[in-house]
Amino acid sequence: MSPPIRGFVANTLLDWEGRLAAIVFLPGCNYRCRFCHAQYLLDPPDGAESIPLDAVMASLRRQRGWVDGVVVSGGEPTLHPDLPEMIQAFRDEGLLVKLDTNGSKPDVLEKLLLMGLVDYVAMDVKAPLDEKYSLVARAPVKLDAIRRSIELLISGTVEYEFRTTMYPVDLDDADVERIALAIRGARLFYLQSFRPANTLDPDLADVRPYTSLQLREFCRIASKYVRRCAVRGDQASEIVAAGAV
Repeated sequence: MSPPIRGFVANTLLDWEGRLAAIVFLPGCNYRCRFCHAQYLLDPPDGAESIPLDAVMASLRRQRGWVDGVVVSGGEPTLHPDLPEMIQAFRDEGLLVKLDTNGSKPDVLEKLLLMGLVDYVAMDVKAPLDEKYSLVARAPVKLDAIRRSIELLISGTVEYEFRTTMYPVDLDDADVERIALAIRGARLFYLQSFRPANTLDPDLADVRPYTSLQLREFCRIASKYVRRCAVRGDQASEIVAAGAV
């Protein structure tokens, strides 16, 4: 069995730093962030067309020796009980696997780590670990689950990153510092610029993203607590933010 696959990118250099990877997108998510750009994955209608796993595997085999691995994204992949079986199919082809997750299912994350099924984990941290988290996620959030997922990654051996979309309506410099404190000692923390186009909430079209200078300042604040911080897509920011705990 395999989770339904609602999207597939045969190869990209953008989603896994230093690697050429394919991406599979799985449907369903337990959050409803206003700034989400993957609304087509949130509540797919019954009978929505899926891409057969066999077709994905055939594409990957044609690219053997060229594509390094597969990024499993969503939606939220850990909602699917048969996720390990799909990942194992990729690993049986000699491919590395990166998991994108919101960290809400630490039991699933721990299982994947213990089974040695993932080589890299990118975990979204939506907000400071307080009442603001559910506000940003627009859904009930079990903060203990988020904390446990953070600890699993920081204390483990698999490469990982944490990332936060800097959504100007709800997140500011004080929130960045509180998030950085929650992931204190992390190897890598990316700040991502909010993009107002094609969001789940169309009312955000007129919201102005933070400027590059503001994002770099947020990075400087976070770098006091994490080993490496950068603004996604802004190489110069890492020079500003590269700090030590």
